[in-house]
Amino acid sequence: MKLLHTSDWHLGKRLDDFSRLEEQQAVLQEICEIAEREQVDAVLVAGDLFDTFNPPTEAIDLFYKALKRLSDNGSRPVIAIAGNHDSPDRIESPDPLARECGIIFAGYPNSVVTSFQLESGLKVLRSEQGFLELRLPGSTVPLRILLTPYANEHRLKTYLGPENSEAELRAVLQDSWQSLAERCCDDQGVNVLLSHLFVVKKGAELPEEPEDEKPILHVGGTQAIFSESIPKPVQYTALGHLHRMHQVDASPSPAYYSGSPLAYSFSEANQKKYVLMVDVEPGNEPAVRPVELLRGKRLLRQRVEGIEKALEWLTENQDALVELTLVTDTFLTAKERRQLSAVHPAIVAIIPEVTNADMLVSVHQKQINLNQSMEELFRDYFKHEKGQEPNDDLMNLFTEILAEDEQ
Repeated sequence: MKLLHTSDWHLGKRLDDFSRLEEQQAVLQEICEIAEREQVDAVLVAGDLFDTFNPPTEAIDLFYKALKRLSDNGSRPVIAIAGNHDSPDRIESPDPLARECGIIFAGYPNSVVTSFQLESGLKVLRSEQGFLELRLPGSTVPLRILLTPYANEHRLKTYLGPENSEAELRAVLQDSWQSLAERCCDDQGVNVLLSHLFVVKKGAELPEEPEDEKPILHVGGTQAIFSESIPKPVQYTALGHLHRMHQVDASPSPAYYSGSPLAYSFSEANQKKYVLMVDVEPGNEPAVRPVELLRGKRLLRQRVEGIEKALEWLTENQDALVELTLVTDTFLTAKERRQLSAVHPAIVAIIPEVTNADMLVSVHQKQINLNQSMEELFRDYFKHEKGQEPNDDLMNLFTEILAEDEQ
């Protein structure tokens, strides 16, 4: 059986003022082409399907079109769970129609997938809270999936164990997974855990969560879930939340984050992106193979000295989203900002680094002319505080405030 593992699509996400929708369309098309080329039997999408609880219409349209193509008219099941950015109810709302296309959604850890069968041969053999067993078209081997979409600690304990349990979340999850695995998983089928949680190897250094990522750790602590809690019958664990593709652990079975298909913050600058191909047979350890995704724009962070070097570097790196730190011996002027913007279409941020800022400020303070107009004084103050000229919109707003104050 061949599985494709992906996650953290974050459809609808922007990078400051820059839309990523065109890139998201391109990379989802690339994922569909990989699924077709590799002839995968099922697709696992491990949460954070959207970037917000209420995504824009164009993101929703893209999501359903991509899933429909991935499902290949019901002959390839797509199993998608909610992440911490998703509304569980929104994820599950199209379920009756989605099932007709072989698309299965789980919004909550206690969700129960409705039984169905398609003409393609896809059939739900068994379903209960947090568990799903499928017969795939053309396969005699069942696919068993332990499903744990994201929920906060209180809800996870409520869904999976006694309400208001004093037990650690790790223990609650381990007990739930172990019970399901013992009852539902043997070596006659392929057994997978699909989850959107913060999972680490015990004793290993905690990986950093991406910039701008909503923390997934429980309120009041840093309780990560240890990979040793994964039950032994599980042959592969497909995880979502962290945006860098990496293996969490190899024991008791391989556990991987597939990572996001695009770089969504500058902490991911120059990071390669992947989907994971998982070849697995009942009772055997899977072979996991990363397939690089190539259609997203690079995110580049660069520190340069002087306007001329900045213009040269920007000219050489046109096909990227850029965060530029500009080292100069004086404050960045509005004219220089316009020069930089004119040479590159996708400068997300310019960070001025003035080498002798203290001296310039000191000189500036000594030369303050209190006979200037309020607008001129404000302009000088803004340059002193921010190291750059205020833009026209800010000056117009300041002028309006002055006019209101004078009335």
